[in-house]
Amino acid sequence: MSEFSVECRDISKRYGATQALNQLSFSVKKGEIFGFIGPDGAGKTSLFRILTTLLLPDGGSASIEGLDVVNDYRALRKILGYMPGRFSLYQDLTVEENLRFFAGIFNSDINENYPLIADIYNQIAPFASRRAGKLSGGMKQKLALSCALIHKPVVLILDEPTTGVDAVSRREFWEMLIRLKKEGITILVATPYMDEAGLCDRVALIQHGKILATDTPEAITKSFRWDLFKIKSAGKLEVMRALATFNGIHSADMFGEFIHASATPGATNAGEISRFITSLGFENAEVEAASPDIEDCFIDLMSHDNH
Repeated sequence: MSEFSVECRDISKRYGATQALNQLSFSVKKGEIFGFIGPDGAGKTSLFRILTTLLLPDGGSASIEGLDVVNDYRALRKILGYMPGRFSLYQDLTVEENLRFFAGIFNSDINENYPLIADIYNQIAPFASRRAGKLSGGMKQKLALSCALIHKPVVLILDEPTTGVDAVSRREFWEMLIRLKKEGITILVATPYMDEAGLCDRVALIQHGKILATDTPEAITKSFRWDLFKIKSAGKLEVMRALATFNGIHSADMFGEFIHASATPGATNAGEISRFITSLGFENAEVEAASPDIEDCFIDLMSHDNH
């Protein structure tokens, strides 16, 4: 028996002149949380629609639990749970009616499978008679996940499930996913949030329909090939542009209130960069060596891919 739950080989998809997926290949181990990290338009939704048998690929092959996504779509739909990016439940049905409806589609027994969703559904049970369209973003998210799980799927596919919800709901959602992993469910999750990458067992960084890197979050950050400096200074835009001309600096990018500057290893240090910024007329700049995160690695890989 294969150790992999999901296997894709050279999956491609084109919409007119746009190459949405460009020969994607990856494998997901049974029982792991595998994240696809990338911005809007990277190809995440197209990939997930192919994996959930809602879209035909133009080329390549994909299988889930040994079932081909094209030829075995009927059998595959019985073992998949899918939560699309947009809230897609029936807004005029109540919370309880939605759950019963989706259990009925899969001919599932709610009482038998309730332990799987109990931690999630209990949080929205007080609103069981409320119409789904009247729920908050976090409550809609919990209901959608409950409906995706009520037939006890083997593989759960989540397309940007935390987009548009508050920070507390995002954290609670990921706590739920970690509990579901302990039940042996394989989870594929797409997200534009780089901080969620560290919560996955492995991640694929995806851009323009191509996978730039696949590994554990720790391994990806360790592969960063530059010295990194975190800079806080007045005149950020001017400083960022000027740093591009400074000896040893490879790139300088805006990260919120900071500038992250990558440099050839050993070529410069925080003191030299600070003095350079002072020479531009900006005193009291704060410069310190920093450890890269997934976002730093992603930006570096995107830059390399575009050359």
